[in-house]
Amino acid sequence: MIKISEIFGPTIQGEGALVGQPTIFVRTGGCDYRCSWCDTLHAVDSEYRDTWKPKSANDIMTEIKKLSDNRPLLISLSGGNPAIQPLDELIDLGHAEGYSFAMETQGSIAKDWFSKLDHLVLSPKPPSSGEDTDWEALDKCIKAAGENAEISLKIVIRDEKDYMYARNVAQKHPDLPMYLQPCNTTPPINEDDTVDFEDINTRTQWIIERAAQDYWFDVKILPQIHVMIWGNKRGV
Repeated sequence: MIKISEIFGPTIQGEGALVGQPTIFVRTGGCDYRCSWCDTLHAVDSEYRDTWKPKSANDIMTEIKKLSDNRPLLISLSGGNPAIQPLDELIDLGHAEGYSFAMETQGSIAKDWFSKLDHLVLSPKPPSSGEDTDWEALDKCIKAAGENAEISLKIVIRDEKDYMYARNVAQKHPDLPMYLQPCNTTPPINEDDTVDFEDINTRTQWIIERAAQDYWFDVKILPQIHVMIWGNKRGV
């Protein structure tokens, strides 16, 4: 059984390498991290554990097909940390129906079934998160995905230390595409929270100028467009 926090869509992927692509999200419950600026606490904090529903891969696939009107599209596996959950059967079922799968994880847990993914987004957490990176575990995630999955890196940036951390990650993995994302400093407590758009815009501008200053041209800098459109509203 897979612990599910929420399933929603179709909407669009709001960040990273697949931004703008029509997507259904399968958000799992549970995480081995607790980032200081986490924007999905309802899928992380044990306070919400009672809301995570155990579902079989077949049940999840039935819900996905209903939401998508049986028309295959991208399925985004997110969390929390979806790598905790046994998602290989779901991926097999979806592939048999023509769906594709992307997963985002911090790269702290590697599973053999990563090689079944179409896209693997590794988002190791920078210093501002309050978490430490297990570089060996990150390397194992890359190895587990092999050549079957398209792998990309995505780093959330809050300050100069985070920026330098991202430069370090890029130097360790120069063959992987890198995406930088300004940190949303107003993570949701409820759906009525006001997003500090001025702060996000200022931080985005700073990241762009900082990368240009370093002549760092093999990087893509994107805000979370779902935040720009819907704020911190859950389920979009």
